[in-house]
Amino acid sequence: MKFKITLAICFLTIIVGFSAFKMDDDPFTLLLKKLDNYTNKFPQEKVHLHLDKPYYAIGDDIWFKGYVVNTKTTAPTQMSSVLYVELINERDSVKKQVKLPLISGITWGDIKLTDSLSEGNYRIRAYTNYMRNFGTEFFFDKTIKIGNSWANKVFTKTDYVFSKESNMDKVVATIHFEDKNGVAYKESEVSYDVQLDYKSVAKGKTKTNLSGDAVINFNGNQALTNKTGRIVATLTLENKQKIVKTIPITSTSNDVDVQFLPEGGALIENLPQKIAIKSINASGHGEDIKGMITDETGAEITSFETSYLGMGNFVFNAQPGKNYTAKVKFKDGSSKDLKLPIAQKSGYTIAVNSLDTAKVVVKIMASESLVNGNELKVVAQQGGNVFYVSKAKMDKQVLMASIPKKNLPIGVVQFTLFSSTNQPIAERLIFVKNTVDLIDVNLNTRAVSTMRKGKSIFSFDATSQNKPVFGSFSVAVTNATKVTPDEENESNILTSLLLTSDLTGYIEKPNYYFLNDDVNATKALDNLMLTQGWSRFLWKNVTAGAGPALTYKPENSITISGTVMKGGKPVPGGKVMLMASKGSFFILDTVTNADGRFFFDNLTFPDSTKFVVQARTKTERKFVDITLDIVPNQIVTKNKNSADIEVNVNNSLMKYIKESDNYFNEMTRLGLLERTIKLGRADFIMTADDLSTCITLSQCLQGRLPGVMFQGNIPYLMRSQNTPMSIILDGMRVEPEFLDNIVPSDVESIELLKSISNTAIYGSQGGGGVILITTKRGGGASSYNRYAPGVVTLSPKGFSDSREFYAPKYDTETNTNRADLRTTIYWNPQVVAESNGKGKFEFYNADEPGKYRVVMEGIDAYGHLARKVYTYDVK
Repeated sequence: MKFKITLAICFLTIIVGFSAFKMDDDPFTLLLKKLDNYTNKFPQEKVHLHLDKPYYAIGDDIWFKGYVVNTKTTAPTQMSSVLYVELINERDSVKKQVKLPLISGITWGDIKLTDSLSEGNYRIRAYTNYMRNFGTEFFFDKTIKIGNSWANKVFTKTDYVFSKESNMDKVVATIHFEDKNGVAYKESEVSYDVQLDYKSVAKGKTKTNLSGDAVINFNGNQALTNKTGRIVATLTLENKQKIVKTIPITSTSNDVDVQFLPEGGALIENLPQKIAIKSINASGHGEDIKGMITDETGAEITSFETSYLGMGNFVFNAQPGKNYTAKVKFKDGSSKDLKLPIAQKSGYTIAVNSLDTAKVVVKIMASESLVNGNELKVVAQQGGNVFYVSKAKMDKQVLMASIPKKNLPIGVVQFTLFSSTNQPIAERLIFVKNTVDLIDVNLNTRAVSTMRKGKSIFSFDATSQNKPVFGSFSVAVTNATKVTPDEENESNILTSLLLTSDLTGYIEKPNYYFLNDDVNATKALDNLMLTQGWSRFLWKNVTAGAGPALTYKPENSITISGTVMKGGKPVPGGKVMLMASKGSFFILDTVTNADGRFFFDNLTFPDSTKFVVQARTKTERKFVDITLDIVPNQIVTKNKNSADIEVNVNNSLMKYIKESDNYFNEMTRLGLLERTIKLGRADFIMTADDLSTCITLSQCLQGRLPGVMFQGNIPYLMRSQNTPMSIILDGMRVEPEFLDNIVPSDVESIELLKSISNTAIYGSQGGGGVILITTKRGGGASSYNRYAPGVVTLSPKGFSDSREFYAPKYDTETNTNRADLRTTIYWNPQVVAESNGKGKFEFYNADEPGKYRVVMEGIDAYGHLARKVYTYDVK
């Protein structure tokens, strides 16, 4: 598949199928032109992040490379030049946000997992401003597990038992509490709050038994459509310290949802059709079933059985006047009767067989009464790029055509059958594994070392259709003995850009379909296409020319803009000055247009930069009002991949997080890693509820932080009135004057550290005390304040600094005696294959043996994708 990266050319491919097709200006040709116009007007972008590891621990860094592509290769719209990447916790709160510049659709960055975070299921979400027009369904959104041993006293393991009583879901949760060494917290008080769909359904107190187990009973509320949530459990230790643990609830029952989906969309009498099956349990995972189809007399018509992740299919011919029932048997021995969809009396349908490696066979079927009827059309397209068009007059009940796969692009292809009035009447998705569209990466591993701390040198040749390619690659090397990959559930550049981004809903184990190229995997992938919905556009919107409102334009740079008014009227020709006062230093000026509008674009500045905007009339009068354009933050929607949530995160990562402890302690000893203070250990804590009645943050805090006084809007400890307090915003130090640039409603918690035991880790920076501020969205403030007439201050979100991955070199004797316990051995987001297709990267192995795993991902100037995995043993 070719994506638009900078300027790429797509050739419209017309393939004669059922009959010769002439591209004149008939109504159907006009429909195809509408499709081209629609997807040119509303081109969509896709995002993939290559992460260095599948899971992490508090203290780790998340290293990533971002790839952004355009689905319409001929679209004239400029691609976005800014990417947002967010770390979102289980409460759907953004804990960290980075903003990165995109160059030719690529960028890279990192997120530091400070110990102000707790363990849990987090989401990495990435998107461009332009993508917001089409909804969060199209964002890159991956659930990752983050464990915590380094800054953790209490570990939990939870088991759920489900039952039904009077048609009510009953849940028994058993939570085991223990310390890092596996010693149970016995006979300890536990208070709990059970929340389903953000509503509290049970509260209470209990005690752990002699084994450290606490038992909590609650009911699944039938009124709630979303039966997921969490248990907030607070354990009281012997020293009266309270430790809060949040435990996910992924379901409240053992219920399994079963759907029967006719190929093409509708079941039609007297036409043999493939019926797809999709069976999903209450936690969102596919669950295999089997059973039989009976008619109203109880006679068995056929049997069925799913083959992989609750998906399968069977062939069925519905007879006139008959009603059919599926008798389903589940793995626990229970059974259920489900009615099959009612068959239509007559109609058309489409069947597509893509199991052959060389061709795709398309079959159109019509009811007998529709033979010799009107002309039908078939279109195969991907992202608005048409690859197959054909007309067919139904002179018999079944028409067939064969399409060479080499003429179709890799990825999801949508086949649509149109009526004589150009209305879509049947659809079918297929996945084409046309590997000719991929970059072939040939690794030369002769210089790879199998020794600890040995130097490994890789060279490679990147080609496409046997021609060298110029491309950008990212390389991650991990010790797979310590960081075990979940290969089938991996999100990679192929699964993200070719599969999941074009389908609705959750896709379980997406990489299974790319790891395996056998018959079973091919059939399983086809069953996925039969049961998963197309998500890019609706044909009715194409025919009507009705697309989404393009509220958010592609960002080509950072822009500060606004309007100057005086007496409620715009000020034309006004003088506007922009001055960076903190973090970066420059001064720009401009003049307002006839509508009082001003723009400062093509700006580049780091995050936490503070600006002053000053405006005057053209006669230098300063009593004007400045209104800045503020783009609202993207809301956090519910996790579409909730089936990937792990109830017992720490337990599932115990081996990894305990081994990480040694590495973090060594890095701390060397001064390469710093601890922060975790919520609950501060001298005083304020939460969002305490900040709801004030305008500025300094106003919220004055008189409410014990032992703290304010001089202007700068906080000081009363015992250190000459030293301003340090302000730590979402793990980053900011200037004390920055306090009032933070909107109170954006704050989740404020922690005051003033005792020596709590401030000691900050060294001299903590001498005047520390205020830790955690925002709900992890991105600091982006609002502005009116300072005086004609003057406003603001601190917009700037570009985040991308750090360089720390990798020691052992070509000298300097560091050879240090323990090297890295889990990510090497990360390089920008390995380039030159115009001759050749590239190279090198690194030193760590000090531990194991199976080292090299993962390369990349893209070339024409949008071809690459992925290569190589493993080697270090003794």
